[in-house]
Amino acid sequence: MAIGILALQGAFAEHGAMLDRLGAEHFEIRQRRDLERPMNGLILPGGESTVMNKLLRELDLYQPLKAMIQEGLPVLGTCAGLILLAQSVEGGQPCFGTMDIRAVRNAYGRQLGSFSGEAPFAGGESIPLVFIRAPYIAAVGPEAEPLAQVDGRIVAAQQGNQIATAFHPELTDDLTVHRRLLALARVSC
Repeated sequence: MAIGILALQGAFAEHGAMLDRLGAEHFEIRQRRDLERPMNGLILPGGESTVMNKLLRELDLYQPLKAMIQEGLPVLGTCAGLILLAQSVEGGQPCFGTMDIRAVRNAYGRQLGSFSGEAPFAGGESIPLVFIRAPYIAAVGPEAEPLAQVDGRIVAAQQGNQIATAFHPELTDDLTVHRRLLALARVSC
C-alpha cells in the first residue's frame, strides 16, 4: 500500500519528499488509471483550488476520489487541499465538501501577504507554519476539531479520516503533519 498524491499542480513533489523522509511509499495521481493502484492515504496539495476542481472533473478523478474519502480513505489537504475538502467556501465553490468546515479563500491576501510563523499543533509542541495566499477556517462543525490556530484563526482541523491545513507543512523540515496522516493510514514510519 502507498500514499497517493494528487499531482495536477502545486507542491506535490515536496509532499513526496516528506514521505520519502518518513520511508513511506507514494505515487502521483495525474489521471484516472492512477486510481487503480491501491492506496491507504491521499494528499491534496496546495495550488489553485478553482483550477484543481476543474481538472478533477475533466480528468474524471472527482467522483472516485470523493467516494474514497467518504468511505474513510485518510486524506491530508493543504492550503488549496483544505478548500477542496471544505463543505462551505467563502469566495469560492465547494469541491468534495466532505469536511464540516467553512473555509475563507485567500484570507491573508495576495502573494505579498505570505508569511511564516509557528504554533502548537494538536495540543502538542509548536511546529513551523508557512502560509502562501492561504485560506483559514472560519468555522468548524460538530464533527471537526481544530488542531492549530494563529492570531485567533483556525489554520488546521481534523474530522475523522480528514486533516486540513491552511499552511504548507511540506515546505518545512517538520514531519508532524505527515506523521499524523501516516498514523491514520496505519503506515509505519
